[in-house]
Amino acid sequence: MDAIDVDYAESKNIRCLNSPEGNRDAVGEHTLGLLLTLFNKINFADREVRSGLWQREANRGVEVKGKTVGIIGYGNMGHAFAQRLAGFECKVIAYDKYKHGFSDSFAEEVTSAELFKQTDILSLHVPLTDETNRMVNSDFIKHFSKPVYLLNTSRGKVVCLHDLIEAMQSGKVRGCGLDVLEIENYNQQIQIDENQKRDIQILYSMKNTVLTPHIAGWTTESYYKLADFLADKIIEVLG
Repeated sequence: MDAIDVDYAESKNIRCLNSPEGNRDAVGEHTLGLLLTLFNKINFADREVRSGLWQREANRGVEVKGKTVGIIGYGNMGHAFAQRLAGFECKVIAYDKYKHGFSDSFAEEVTSAELFKQTDILSLHVPLTDETNRMVNSDFIKHFSKPVYLLNTSRGKVVCLHDLIEAMQSGKVRGCGLDVLEIENYNQQIQIDENQKRDIQILYSMKNTVLTPHIAGWTTESYYKLADFLADKIIEVLG
């Protein structure tokens, strides 16, 4: 929906619909996959084994159990991720500026101050708006009481890549799992400045990262569920 001027469309009596219910399961599972891959160095260990290296100590992992996972945005995607953490014996807290009273068996509603204080693992599940554009920047990151791991399966421009890299270099961010980037589909056809190019190359060289090409909601099942939910909504609107 961030690619559509919804206000203008609705001013012309054009109803805009989307179906996040259709890929919430895919996003929840993918976010969990990013976390487990990051914590257990699965991506790098796989490459090493294929190249003939068998390095056990160098690939010692970290457990999710006992950590506090902080979720920003407790809609379809945030809730789906929280559901999938239920068996990991971790604490799950959530902050949503536009929702209240949403605590359930999967996550505890907290204030932003509590989220900054308690979080070990931060997962972003917010839309891209003027308010969330580059929301995760140096000023935002410095509010966390502890070094954090960052997961982003929302939109790339929610995170300022340059500030994230600086935070990773300083140790304020211990690692990241990113399905989206501020600059996506980077190739020779996309014009970016030298600073952006340098940031991307630094990110690519970091071992405490897991990167996927905006596929968190992209499964065989979600392909059909997205259309199914949307069809039901269109039928309802048309009466």
